[in-house]
Amino acid sequence: MSISELSIRRPVFATVLALLLLIIGVMSALRLSIREYPDISQPVVSINVNYRGANAAVIETRVTQVIENEVAGLEGVDKLTSQSRDERASINVQFNADRDMDAAANDVRDRVTRIMARLPDEADPPQIQKVDSGSDAVLIAILSSTRRNSLELTDYADRYLVDRLGSVPGVASVNMNGARRYAMRVWLDRTAMAARQIAVTDLEAALRSENIELPAGRIESQQREFSLRTDTSLRTEEDFRSLVVGRGPDGYLVRLGDVATVQLAAENQRSGAATNDGPALLMPVQALSTANVLEVSESIKREIDLIKKTLPEDIKIEVNIDNSVFIRESMKKVVVALAETMSIVLVVIFLFLGSMRATLIPAVTIPVSIFAAALVMAILGYSINTLTLLGAVLAIGLVVDDAIVVLENIVRRIEHKEPPLLAAINGSREIGFAVIATTMVLVAVFLPISYLQGNVGRLFSEFGVSVAAAVVFSAIIALTLTPMMTSKLFAGGIHRGRFASAVDRAFKQLTQSYMNALHWGLAGRRPVLLLSCAGVAAALAISLLVFGMPWNGMRLPQELAPQEDRGRVQVFIQAPEGASLDYTSRQIAQVAEIAYDEVQRGNAPRVISRTGNFNSQAAVDNGMVMLPLNNWGDRPDSAAQIVARLRAKTQDIPGARVVPRTPGGLGGNGKPVAIVLQGPEYQAVAQLADQVMQKAQENPGLANLEMDYQERQPQLRVAIDRNKAADLGVSLNNVGRALETMLGSRVVTTFLMGGDEYNVVLQARDEQRASVNDLSNIYVRSDRTRELVPLASVVSTQETGAASELRRFNRMRSVTVTANLNAGYSLGEALDYMETTVRDLQGNVPVQIDFDGESRELKRSAGGLFITFGFAILIVYLVLAAQFESFVHPLVILAAVPMALTGALFGLWLFGSSINIFSQIGAIMLVGIASKNGILIVEFANQLRDRGRQFVEATIEAAGARLRPVLMTTLATAVGAVPLMIASGAGAESRQSIGATVFFGSVFAVALTLIVVPALYVLIARNTRSPQYLSRIIDKLRGSQTTQVPEEGDPAPQASPLG
Repeated sequence: MSISELSIRRPVFATVLALLLLIIGVMSALRLSIREYPDISQPVVSINVNYRGANAAVIETRVTQVIENEVAGLEGVDKLTSQSRDERASINVQFNADRDMDAAANDVRDRVTRIMARLPDEADPPQIQKVDSGSDAVLIAILSSTRRNSLELTDYADRYLVDRLGSVPGVASVNMNGARRYAMRVWLDRTAMAARQIAVTDLEAALRSENIELPAGRIESQQREFSLRTDTSLRTEEDFRSLVVGRGPDGYLVRLGDVATVQLAAENQRSGAATNDGPALLMPVQALSTANVLEVSESIKREIDLIKKTLPEDIKIEVNIDNSVFIRESMKKVVVALAETMSIVLVVIFLFLGSMRATLIPAVTIPVSIFAAALVMAILGYSINTLTLLGAVLAIGLVVDDAIVVLENIVRRIEHKEPPLLAAINGSREIGFAVIATTMVLVAVFLPISYLQGNVGRLFSEFGVSVAAAVVFSAIIALTLTPMMTSKLFAGGIHRGRFASAVDRAFKQLTQSYMNALHWGLAGRRPVLLLSCAGVAAALAISLLVFGMPWNGMRLPQELAPQEDRGRVQVFIQAPEGASLDYTSRQIAQVAEIAYDEVQRGNAPRVISRTGNFNSQAAVDNGMVMLPLNNWGDRPDSAAQIVARLRAKTQDIPGARVVPRTPGGLGGNGKPVAIVLQGPEYQAVAQLADQVMQKAQENPGLANLEMDYQERQPQLRVAIDRNKAADLGVSLNNVGRALETMLGSRVVTTFLMGGDEYNVVLQARDEQRASVNDLSNIYVRSDRTRELVPLASVVSTQETGAASELRRFNRMRSVTVTANLNAGYSLGEALDYMETTVRDLQGNVPVQIDFDGESRELKRSAGGLFITFGFAILIVYLVLAAQFESFVHPLVILAAVPMALTGALFGLWLFGSSINIFSQIGAIMLVGIASKNGILIVEFANQLRDRGRQFVEATIEAAGARLRPVLMTTLATAVGAVPLMIASGAGAESRQSIGATVFFGSVFAVALTLIVVPALYVLIARNTRSPQYLSRIIDKLRGSQTTQVPEEGDPAPQASPLG
């Protein structure tokens, strides 16, 4: 007894099974986390080493290379990058996505521990941290005040806001940009110090030894006990001024206030932030990579609403940039598309069947299959995201297919006067093989997607598995609930109204015309058959040319993902190397003034700017202007139009490079073009990179070309005469410490204020560190004579230019050339051009080419998806061969695939879209969508041949009988993609790409399949048999009468060696 017959005999069982799937699926869906995309963050472990006094070249050879060589051999390392700057080395070890973060971090710690003895003694111990590479700012809150300065505002945020926002569930960290934290700034007067014979080391020693709190025991008596506390710490400006730091030449006490100005001021003034309303404090809040971004955003905003009630009157906090808005709007659009698709599909089914009762049966399949798939997603730890929702939209057209096929076959038998119960049993048995075959084919198509490598593989694994699960559950429903409901709803037979009768008559006329056309075409055989073969060859050629041939100049543009309007525009500003904070701030203010025009146009509510970075030691020659845009329907221009206008207005700003762009989605926030040149020497690689940049400047498709190696940073090289230093008793350590403290600032101790701890920072006065001569007038103490010695006696200086950073990529010295893309120029075209340019200019320079960021992912995904596409076709072919017990039938069935791809390419061209991961996934889907039509025709033709029909007549009758289900299932899939194809609003570009691919691919496939599949079947399948043929022979030999043995004169007497 088949499962269909069991369900018909036990209708309550079938109903309960469907209800259980629906209920458990709904419960599972409610527990799934919500994100924009699946978690594609890769484990990244950072290693940072501070080495005071060392320049970038020394850092690279003595620290960076030593660490890289040790950690490179770790299991699962995907990418190893490093930056060597003056006094600091930063190494990032990026692991494969399947590597456990904690295990990776432990392995890195073990390896670094092994080489600690090989690092310079003067270097600080390496700091090893886990980096959440998938985290991004969920939102940016802006804190401002009408009365308080930046110091007071930062202190308030540190005390009352940062920890409070950081405690919200799902928040990873809360940063501050433009922060000015309190510190006790000790501005040293070198002239006063020299006059009083006080050296830098004297001040540091005094501050460390005198600013302490020590336990002093207890006083115990018979009645009471006291604990003693020796309060010797320094707390106020006056306490520090009064601190004795030494004795002068005449023995008098020298206090800190005699040789320095002590002031409670900002520890760091190397960053700033502002809006068009004035100075502000930016507070980006980052979420954990595993958190539900929408929930985290809402929780933060609720917490901010509570904070507003307790804020002082002069302080205001607002959420100015909320990245969850794009995610929410994008997913809302997909949910709307889901509802629209369901409605459109049901309307199409009703138009084809002409009956509300008949439409109800496949309608039940949709929610049960979609929600049942959520059960599988919950078990595998997947999330509800844009891709799984897109999968649900596209799955609607697929999950109704099996129910439609079963329903149509049962109804057809009822119309031939078979009792409804028997019609349900026999009809479901007759079509069961085709249902299982199509389901296995679709699963075989989608599951290989989950084996793609890299971030693209992780992105689409959830998509592929969720769609495959929905298709499997739809087959279960089609073979259980659908036959049962059909037997119940049509127990009294088929009673058609006017509309249903008209629909039926129209389809009968269409079917008869179609069969007549097949009779005409297949009777003479050759013209149509040759035309069919030529059509397959031409379609295949077009597909290969556009998808795979790099020399084809007419192919569609290629990129990782469509550039989306994410509701934000960013303008990056890079001042010349070595520019001061004031200079950079003026450039940023000029760009912000230009950007304010977009506020007046109604595109944005405000302009936000920041100078510098979160790292207080980072260069201050860069910054950014941000435009949070109004909602998509509330502004006249798109983000791309705004970027184009800003680019035109800012390209001629003197003294700075200005790069407007929209933030990335899948590709990240860096420039899309990033080609890495690697070689043994920086100078040779940099020279080639400079030539490549000059050549690339001629390409109108590229904009804002940069490379990360520039020997333009003004540098004062200090040479120490070791012989003189030794003769005068001056240690190199004292020289380095004096330079660092006087010119670079040095944290020597801390103090308490209001219950919080703050740094004490020593640095020379501004006017005493403004010129080269100031360096020579610093004094150090001789270890031999204890007298002060001017640095001019032991050092000499030379002004040079140097690279601000030395970068390495996968253990090789590297220079990266980056660029933005102008409108109409794709990333694929840009990478091909850059690679060709490098090869043309390379000559004998030993350079290797690699890629980073979005370019790296595109290179990975392009090859991976192409291989996966071929693998999907191979798997489908083998699955069909196993099911049909023939190597010929799958060739007939798969003939529609090249035509579907041709339609997909036409759709992408028509919509001005590109070949990207969304359209490529749609193309892979088309393998299954196009194949199922051929399965219906070939499988029924085999059945008719088994019943004794003549070969050509069986082919024509099978095509005619399956015309209605083929048209219904294909159009259901195609119209299901229409809401995606005509999408608008947040994330519309990606939805349009996959929608156009599926719609036009499905339409082309069905239009040509109905002619090509019967023609090829007649041409190459004449000598094949059905899968049951050998079983009947064996049964006959055994004397079994359970099956009918073909009589002599069967139309297919000889079996092909391939069949």
